[in-house]
Amino acid sequence: MPADTFAVLAEPTRRRILDALRRGDRTVGDLAAALAVSQPAVSKHLRVLREAGFVTARPAAQQRVYRIEPGPLRDLDAWLAPYRALWERHLDALETLLDEEER
Repeated sequence: MPADTFAVLAEPTRRRILDALRRGDRTVGDLAAALAVSQPAVSKHLRVLREAGFVTARPAAQQRVYRIEPGPLRDLDAWLAPYRALWERHLDALETLLDEEER
């Protein structure tokens, strides 16, 4: 996972764009309207997301339609997996302790 993945996803508007794209492909205009953000701002964020591999664009007439690319998100999920397992072990141990105290 590239080190700048977190820098790309740290920006709230970029996360909102990814959330909107989860529901389907969208144009810049669609995203700008849905997020109440200017089209130039959305375009700048999409450029960053595209350069990081999180989205791709395809031409459709005079517009570009953006879609989410699952690869970088899968890589992030794989990187997070050991941390998730660590927390699950801790939470399981806490659950066991609380169950014992309840008895």
